[in-house]
Amino acid sequence: MKKKIVTVIIGLIALTTVHSQAKSVYFELGGPGLASFNFDMRFGHKEDGFGGRVGIGGFSISSDDGSGGKDKVGVVFIPIGVNYLLGKDGKNYFELGGGVTPVIASSSFNDENFSTTFGHLLFGYRMQPQNGGFTFRAFISPVFGSGFFIPYYGGVSFGYKFGSGKK
Repeated sequence: MKKKIVTVIIGLIALTTVHSQAKSVYFELGGPGLASFNFDMRFGHKEDGFGGRVGIGGFSISSDDGSGGKDKVGVVFIPIGVNYLLGKDGKNYFELGGGVTPVIASSSFNDENFSTTFGHLLFGYRMQPQNGGFTFRAFISPVFGSGFFIPYYGGVSFGYKFGSGKK
C-alpha cells in the first residue's frame, strides 16, 4: 500500500512539473493533511484555472505503557487534490477543489498498522501574487469517508510561490 501511494505521488509531481508554469510550496494547518507541507502547481500557463496539489503531514504520539516501555503511534496524511482558481486581478482568487487523502497509521502496541482514505472538498480564498512571493490561503474543507461527514472543517496555509504564470 505504501509503495503504491509513493509511486502515485512521484508520478503526479513529475507529470505536473513538466507541464506547469506556476508552482508554490506551503505549510497548511487544518485541512485534509492536518499539519502538512504541500506542493501546488497550475496545469496550464495561467495563474487561474485548473491546478493540483500533493502534500504530506501527520503526527506521532508516545506514552508510557505502564511496564517501563513506550507505546508509539504515528499517523501520516497524504492529501492529493485538484483545484480551480477564479480571479481577475492576478493576486486574489476564489479556490474550489476536491481530492482524497490516504491515511497510514502504525502503532508499536501489538505492531498494529492501519490505513484508510477519506475525501475532501475545498472552498476558500487564496492570495497568490502573479510574479511570485508570499502566499496565503483560508478555506472551509468538508471531509467525508466511510460513515462520517464533517461539514465545517477548515484551515489556513502560508507559503511561497515561485515563478510567474500568465494571466
